[in-house]
Amino acid sequence: MKTAQADRAEQAVAELLADEGLRFTPARRLVVRALADAPGPLTTGDLHTALRSRLPLSSLYRTLTVLAAARVLAREHDGGGVARYELAEWLTGHHHHLVCLVCGEVRDVSIDPQTEGTIAALVERIAGGAGFEATGHRIDIEGKCAACRRR
Repeated sequence: MKTAQADRAEQAVAELLADEGLRFTPARRLVVRALADAPGPLTTGDLHTALRSRLPLSSLYRTLTVLAAARVLAREHDGGGVARYELAEWLTGHHHHLVCLVCGEVRDVSIDPQTEGTIAALVERIAGGAGFEATGHRIDIEGKCAACRRR
């Protein structure tokens, strides 16, 4: 299924890779589109499942490595140390994550501008108090997703 976000991400990645002398191969295109359509960061296994095995696992690993090196992907680790991939914020916009400690689901969540401003000010205060210059922040809110709460 094509989405407007996936189309925009695909175009931006094609331009970036061309500028860096890299090809936007069918495998890279599949990965970018799958991550653009995902509700949050995906593990390699989740991504392989989402692609319905249209890409051999060895090719998927190589593709993830190339896209991460080109700054197209962000590689995050969940609370259990499992690597998860998502499109970089320059493609998707600034956001945070809701992390279910029971099932491991990670969902993207955007925060309204006023609350985001409050968080940014708090980050600056904390960083400045330690003599540190903050250049950004990420927040993972841990707990139980709705499905796990119902169980």
